[in-house]
Amino acid sequence: MWKAWIAAVVVLGLLGCAAAPKKKQYRLEGKVEAVDVANKTLTVNHKKVDGWMDAMAMAYSVHDPAVLKTVQPGDQIEATVYEDDYSLYDVKVTGK
Repeated sequence: MWKAWIAAVVVLGLLGCAAAPKKKQYRLEGKVEAVDVANKTLTVNHKKVDGWMDAMAMAYSVHDPAVLKTVQPGDQIEATVYEDDYSLYDVKVTGK
């Protein structure tokens, strides 16, 4: 009997995890205006992010602080952003 109860708890737990909503993902493109190593942020003047945010300059935290050592003001970047999360993920320099 206890084995059936444990199995039921595991199945319900897995179903609950599978049903959890994922945050919508967007692509952000823009020019880096400032790198703030102390606060782990990049200020990016970015294009409109269709479906989420108008074009603007804004400071974003970075998911991987190592990016702050490679990105410089003036760099053009692309990054992944998620709904209701103002961090940059998978930052890539695409030009100067």
